[in-house]
Amino acid sequence: MNDKVNDAFSGCHPFLNFFYFAVVLLFTMFNQHPVFLLISYIAAVMYAFLLNGWKKTLKQNLLVTLPGLLIVALLNPLFNHYGVTMLYYVEASGNWITLEALVYGLVLGAVMFIVIQWFSCYNCVMTTDKFVYLFGRLIPALSLVLSMALRFVPRFTEQLRVIRNGQKAMGRDVTNGNVLARAKHGMNILSILVTWALENAIETSDSMRSRGYGLHGRTAFSIYRYTKRDRWLTGAFAILAAVFAFGCVKGAAFAVYDPKIQLVGINHAYSGCGPVLAVITYLAFAVFCFLPVFLNLAERAALARSQKAVGTEIGYTYRKIYEELEQEKQYS
Repeated sequence: MNDKVNDAFSGCHPFLNFFYFAVVLLFTMFNQHPVFLLISYIAAVMYAFLLNGWKKTLKQNLLVTLPGLLIVALLNPLFNHYGVTMLYYVEASGNWITLEALVYGLVLGAVMFIVIQWFSCYNCVMTTDKFVYLFGRLIPALSLVLSMALRFVPRFTEQLRVIRNGQKAMGRDVTNGNVLARAKHGMNILSILVTWALENAIETSDSMRSRGYGLHGRTAFSIYRYTKRDRWLTGAFAILAAVFAFGCVKGAAFAVYDPKIQLVGINHAYSGCGPVLAVITYLAFAVFCFLPVFLNLAERAALARSQKAVGTEIGYTYRKIYEELEQEKQYS
């Protein structure tokens, strides 16, 4: 499913791709500061636009992300009652719904669904070949299992669509018949899907074993080369990551929601981290997250300029040929 991705960052070295997603995901998962989360979410959505198209990305956000975020945000204050800002008193339970619990629920939901958005980008960029290339020699068995697990959901979804189309053509889809018939058809589709998954896993295992995968001294062909662009990007990523990691260590990511909301750079001053360091940290993290988007935009702009130059040159060539033909007609 990833072979059709036309992305500048996908063409970089696999180590660079993996390093980028590892840093972004780690800082998103273990960070509860709203500025970091907002930057991460905007970058993830924009990159998903470039990779998957705006229709698929909007559908995922409106049908999955937003409803799930609201559910988590509303459930948290119902079960957690910390905070000093009272909003509403629930007579049935005798507890207050507080602003701090509501905001923390929003933050938890945001972290969960920003990570999901980043993983949708990861599945497009980090193909199985790249993952096995990076970890095949270090952990051959585990890298194969992980690569298969990362492909599990998209391949299952694609195969389920194929099975449903076949069953629908025979009148055995989950939309055909009464309730019992629909349940029977659904179980039949599930049985076919599970059988396909088990057979596919066995075939993959036999195929890799027949190729000598994991054997000592085995060599492998690789199309990946560490180019000059990769070196420049690695240096840029390393410097930016060091800057915002230093800022986080100094307290730029400090965020507390119990008993009251305290956020560095917004309403709280943390020892060792002033507003200047906080702003520098946020900017470094933003540039880091948006670098793949910048690469795509720069490559598209360069391609547009190249096409325009080629079109102008072709037009000039045809014009010159036409003028020469006109001159030959006059002389003849």
